[in-house]
Amino acid sequence: MANFRTHIGIGTIATGFLATITMAAAVVTPNQVMSLALAGALGSVLPDIDLQRSRSSRAIFFVLALFFSFCALFSYGWKYSILEMWLIWLAVFLGVRYIGQALFHRFAVHRGVFHSILAGVFFMFAATVICYHILDVSAELSWLAGFFVLFGYIVHLLLDEIYSVDFDNTRIKRSFGSAFKLYEYKSIGASLAMLVAAILAFYIAPSSEAFIKSVSSEDMWLFVWQKLLPDNGLFGWQDQLQKMIAFFYENSSDIEPNL
Repeated sequence: MANFRTHIGIGTIATGFLATITMAAAVVTPNQVMSLALAGALGSVLPDIDLQRSRSSRAIFFVLALFFSFCALFSYGWKYSILEMWLIWLAVFLGVRYIGQALFHRFAVHRGVFHSILAGVFFMFAATVICYHILDVSAELSWLAGFFVLFGYIVHLLLDEIYSVDFDNTRIKRSFGSAFKLYEYKSIGASLAMLVAAILAFYIAPSSEAFIKSVSSEDMWLFVWQKLLPDNGLFGWQDQLQKMIAFFYENSSDIEPNL
């Protein structure tokens, strides 16, 4: 399978390309593009959350611990003194970072249900819920962030499948087929639990009407197609060349021959 550096690198590049399309289509503002790219980068490492003692798992739980500790602080901290706010933040952070991670790895199996498209769909819905209900983001942008998480998630699964093929020895490794799958075929119970979690997250999520209308707009895709390639050459080189030629001819009469 691909390592953490490969997943985060390729995932960030792939979601960065997708984010530039949304900006070019005027779906998001330049300030929001970075947030979408970060959501995609997070999705590109999420499938390895079940890999115990891995850099991916530690990084993910560290980010989750920071997120939930600050959410708890901003939600309830104003009622208490500074010392009590510090204790609330520290308790939630340590609880998620260490206790939460330990409990999670007690039941999770690497390349199990979390290495499936079903899990990616769950995380898409979960990210949408968090953006809308906790971060107070609009419904359309919340769904877009969730889609970026799913996109990064699928990039991760595809990379692991590619790394399951040994191109040097022209053989397929035993791990082939265990990374990119619709659901966990070996554990129907875990897949059913993930399906129920995805349905609940979808039920809590805001309406997706504005998001679907935006991404399915014919005018938007036509605009993206028109913006895909430059009209005057790369970085406007044709216009620059014409200006240089015009400048040369305008000033050529002032150049005296050197006899």
